[in-house]
Amino acid sequence: MSSVSDRLPTFPWDKLEPYKKTAAAHPDGIVDLSVGTPVDPVPELIQKALVAAADSPGYPTVWGTPELRDALTGWLERRLGARGVTHRHVLPIVGSKELVAWLPTQLGLGPGDRVAYPRLAYPTYEVGARLARADHEVYDDPTELDPAGLKLLWLNSPSNPTGRVLDKAELTRIVAWAREHGVLVFSDECYIELGWEAEPVSVLHPDVNGGSYEGIVSVHSLSKRSNLAGYRAAFLAGDPAVLGPLLEIRKHGGMMTSAPTQAAVVAALGDDVHVREQRERYASRRTLLRDALLGNGFRIEHSEASLYLWATRDESCWTTVSRLADLGILVAPGDFYGTAGEKFVRVALTATDERVRAAVERLAR
Repeated sequence: MSSVSDRLPTFPWDKLEPYKKTAAAHPDGIVDLSVGTPVDPVPELIQKALVAAADSPGYPTVWGTPELRDALTGWLERRLGARGVTHRHVLPIVGSKELVAWLPTQLGLGPGDRVAYPRLAYPTYEVGARLARADHEVYDDPTELDPAGLKLLWLNSPSNPTGRVLDKAELTRIVAWAREHGVLVFSDECYIELGWEAEPVSVLHPDVNGGSYEGIVSVHSLSKRSNLAGYRAAFLAGDPAVLGPLLEIRKHGGMMTSAPTQAAVVAALGDDVHVREQRERYASRRTLLRDALLGNGFRIEHSEASLYLWATRDESCWTTVSRLADLGILVAPGDFYGTAGEKFVRVALTATDERVRAAVERLAR
């Protein structure tokens, strides 16, 4: 009997280790732009909320406190333009990666069921299908997929890694197609607060879904917008007919967000000021890195949103990774996200201002 790990691909980041060692040997130290992990402080009001809830000896609930659910529904309506969102339309999760990896299993998918995701995509969509023993495939336009046996359609806008945004018309067309064929849509919208040259739209917007949440669920995270990657704070929003059974499964599995984290999320979603301040930090870093890459002979595609620049010199991504590692700069090779990325690298904006300036100086030489 094969182990569960045998179903999984090689963990891609392990392949980057030799280049990380090269970059770390630079006299002025490494500039690590390979992972989208926040480096700026957790806003003080969120830290205070966490500390105030630290005396939490009892078990938290999987569905979260009523205050948390109020915060989730209020943010969805205020920020995303969703309408008629109730507590039944939301579900806290323990970080979005956990959900992506285990969703096909929790939906009861298995051999013969198909999971589809973008041709260039976060690797965990494939991992989730593999864990469930479901079939998986990639797409350029999901409406060109054969809907027979297609049980889960992943959207990702803004995209990781490309930063591409699906506009309102595209989302409306895809949602209508999926409903026509009875295909469940999960839209990963973890970067929705980080639009630069485009304004990302949620599948929860009434212009997209016609005022109904049937067959659609969006995935949201506080890791990027509020620097809460270490808190594991995320949530789902959408069709109660999907979220209800997931809630029951997750109760049995003990998949609960800690009580202090729940209190921190309430504070985070109730404050828009820190989000604007963090956006400004990323916008400044993005401008500097973008100009430096363009000046160094790179071409940048998409990248109108999210925390990354999708860049190419029209050579093997590993050649680019190696060349940048010699400058002490570590980036992610594009083929981590699919073979279509084999000539691109993903450059994250998640480094301190000082490290970004160091990267800019090295690229200018």
